Amino acid sequence: MSFTHLGLAHWCLIVAALLPFGAAWIAKAGAFRPHDNAAPREWAARQSGWRARGMAAQTNCFEGLPLFFGAVLVAQQLGADAARVDALALAYVLLRVAYIGCYLRGLGTLRSLVWLAALIVNLAIFFVAPVAR
Repeated sequence: MSFTHLGLAHWCLIVAALLPFGAAWIAKAGAFRPHDNAAPREWAARQSGWRARGMAAQTNCFEGLPLFFGAVLVAQQLGADAARVDALALAYVLLRVAYIGCYLRGLGTLRSLVWLAALIVNLAIFFVAPVAR
């Protein structure tokens, strides 16, 4: 197994794909018991406060994945400047981490602003200019 062929944007894809699981893990920490695994969605529906927000963050992270994956893959397919794609992909992941933090803390307005910033960064990836040949 070799990891050397993966660029920063590829690692960002992996991290972004794992973020929803991290949000759920935080929400479940200390409260989710083995018997809850028989009906995990029912467990989630009974939650309130930061645990419910953590589960909502998980859902939103999953919802954002297709656009992010598409943006990075299209940019790479079109020969976009790798350094710019890497920087934007990293910015997207960091914004999504901040988004989860805002969601868990109940900072609705800031969460929405961070979400918007992540969306703008994500869309910007589609428009990274190709490397001149």
